[in-house]
Amino acid sequence: MMPFDLRLYLRLFRKGIRDARSSGRRRMLIVLAVVVPMLALVNAVCFALDHVFFPGFRRVALREPIFVIGHARSGTSLLHGLLAEDTDRFSWFMTYELVLPSILQRKVVRLLGHLDRRLLGGVIDAWIRAWEDRVFARGREMHPMSLTGPEEDEFLLTIPFSSSTVSVLFPDLRDTADYQAFDHGSLPAAKRRRVMRYYRECVRRQLYLNGSDRIHLSKNPLFCSKIPSLLETFPDARFVVCLRSPYETMPSIAKMMKRNWKAAQCDAETLEAGLALLVESSVGFYLHPLADLEGLPSDRAMVVRYEDLVERPAATVREVYARFGLTFTSAAAERLAQAAKAARAYRPDHRYALAELGLGPEEVEARLAPLFARYDWPRPEGVA
Repeated sequence: MMPFDLRLYLRLFRKGIRDARSSGRRRMLIVLAVVVPMLALVNAVCFALDHVFFPGFRRVALREPIFVIGHARSGTSLLHGLLAEDTDRFSWFMTYELVLPSILQRKVVRLLGHLDRRLLGGVIDAWIRAWEDRVFARGREMHPMSLTGPEEDEFLLTIPFSSSTVSVLFPDLRDTADYQAFDHGSLPAAKRRRVMRYYRECVRRQLYLNGSDRIHLSKNPLFCSKIPSLLETFPDARFVVCLRSPYETMPSIAKMMKRNWKAAQCDAETLEAGLALLVESSVGFYLHPLADLEGLPSDRAMVVRYEDLVERPAATVREVYARFGLTFTSAAAERLAQAAKAARAYRPDHRYALAELGLGPEEVEARLAPLFARYDWPRPEGVA
């Protein structure tokens, strides 16, 4: 069932050998040579053993999942986190579960957590949280990160090397361009179907663990290029598209990738090609959702503007509920109110310039003309 892309893995492995110029890259090569194959093998075996130990998962129905999508930095994490407060209604993946996709693996982890609380008073849990605070400190400046917090489903596809997320570790975007484009590139249809079948079965297992009566809730910027495949895999899926000015989103993702390229000591050619591909994917992540979702009934797709989300988060979540015909419980409303209060208090202070992508405002506005006409995004101060 696991759609491991051996060709991509071997290509990156050869590059890893050639580019092992620093201690950091050599450590990454060890991860690629040892950790990834071992984890992929263990996951595949455990995935198969689910059929032996937990055969009931195959009877779980996948009903009306909700996919929160949009360009990175457009508010997808914020909206997903607010919706995830309704733990009685929604099911979602914790970060650690994306690395351990089988029911068997997660049952073992949950048992160990129970024993830690019961026998050790939560000592191991406290150690893990302290480790998170150290390791995730820098990343939390841009994105909420926790092993037990909600995270992007796309990372289910990282260990099988069936996702462009491997570019975070091996940042030549040319290697993973097909996965980045997915339905809008040259990835073969058979490979796309294999990837989506695997993803569907991961979701089925998650609902088996969390409750088959719940709704799967997913947040993924990279799913902007997967909408036709998602509709084929989940015919009754519902979508929320988060939209924010490209003047704010596109430079942010460029800044992150430039940091990765610098750490990997990428050459000028890789950097130039990466920026060009980043521009193309960013444009696609704006245009594809609105085109691919056109024609869906209004109770299955909606747009949430970033400005509305940050200024009135609770009201925006209630609008999502109303559009999809969902009702609030009193407990969910109380949790939402607390989360919305914290969301309003958070205001990131980082600002990025469009020059990070080597673009001028005229090109961005021309490439995304339909959206600028519809949403009237202003140029930032100081941009001619």
